[in-house]
Amino acid sequence: MIECGRRRKSLPPPQRFLWQDLYAPRLDGSRVWLKLRPGEQMPAVLSAVEPTRVVWSSLWIDRPDDQVVLTVEAERDSSILEFVWLTPTTPPPVSIATSRAKRLSALLFGELRYTYGQ
Repeated sequence: MIECGRRRKSLPPPQRFLWQDLYAPRLDGSRVWLKLRPGEQMPAVLSAVEPTRVVWSSLWIDRPDDQVVLTVEAERDSSILEFVWLTPTTPPPVSIATSRAKRLSALLFGELRYTYGQ
């Protein structure tokens, strides 16, 4: 697998709550954060190890074999989340990879963070 993007940041909830939100994102109600855009699809959970790891299928329809590995580490009363976007095929051009890594960052470290009141 070839790495296309990676980010690591702190998020406010304890590890088990963050893991649950990654494993089963809410699709309705007040805490919806995984709002898809055209060209995106709901990722399937390919594997998971509670409460430390979730592997998603591709978020992008045009890259069906890609995966996003989400690793959650406990840190006092919060968590550290890292995503690694991987592909088994040819990576996208740098401009697309950068844009999509930013999109993952916006979802995980923006939209998801906002659902925790931050």
